[in-house]
Amino acid sequence: MKDAEAFAQGKIGDLDGLMRELDGWVGSLTAAMGDLDEQRLEGTDPTQTVRAEVAGTGRLLTLSIDSQKLRDLDHVELAEAVQEAIVAARLAIGERLTDLMRDLAGPQVSTDDSDPLAPYIQNVLREG
Repeated sequence: MKDAEAFAQGKIGDLDGLMRELDGWVGSLTAAMGDLDEQRLEGTDPTQTVRAEVAGTGRLLTLSIDSQKLRDLDHVELAEAVQEAIVAARLAIGERLTDLMRDLAGPQVSTDDSDPLAPYIQNVLREG
C-alpha cells in the first residue's frame, strides 16, 4: 500500500514495489470473486411468499413458493412476487460484492460516494 500511496502523492517511489502491490491486489480480488462465486444468497418478496436463491454469479439456483400464502395471490401477483424475490437475491449479491470491495480497498478509501481512484487518476492527468 505504501507504494500506491506514494504514487497518488505524485512521488515515483519504487515502481517494482508498486507492481508487486498491484499483483497482490489482483490476486486478492481474484480470490474474493472466486469466493463470491461459491456463495449462495437469498431474497424474498415483501410478502415472504416467494424465496429465491442465487449463486454468487447471479444464476438462479432455487425458487420456492409458500403454498399457504400462494392462495392469496392471482397469477399476476405471483409473477411479480417471483420477480421481486429474484431481484432481492441479486441485490444481496451486489451488497456482498460492495462489502468485499470495501474490505479489499482497506481503510484508506472513504465510504462516501467519492471515487476511490480519483487521487491516482488526478496524478496521472497532472503528469500528462
